[in-house]
Amino acid sequence: MKQFFHKIMSLAMAFVVLCSTMSFTVNMHYCGDILVETAIFHKAKGCGMEMEKPSTDGCSITKKNCCDEEQLVVDGQDELQLQVDKISFDQQVFIASFVYTYINLFEGLDNNVSSFEEYEPPLVIKQIFKIDETYLI
Repeated sequence: MKQFFHKIMSLAMAFVVLCSTMSFTVNMHYCGDILVETAIFHKAKGCGMEMEKPSTDGCSITKKNCCDEEQLVVDGQDELQLQVDKISFDQQVFIASFVYTYINLFEGLDNNVSSFEEYEPPLVIKQIFKIDETYLI
């Protein structure tokens, strides 16, 4: 049960590190005030009502486009320390103590030690069960 719990916790911690360092974008396409499409990791396709740009430069007719694109960027954590030579003394002490306790966590006993093997049982002077007996007559 303990090993299963350790595996679950290590998987959860790896998932937290992965999610905290991953960045992604959410693209949203609005047609007027209505959200038409959202897309994660790629550009939203749209509703097909986008205004085309005029092919000639002399054309002066311009209309406001009813469609709008919005992009939400979620930045992940990029402040991870990848170099070991810039570790402070307190961090070194923590890492050393963690490694020491983690290694000793899985260290087993060489043999089954029992403390009562060295002692002899007490001498029986009276039979205690005979003293405590009660008889119903």
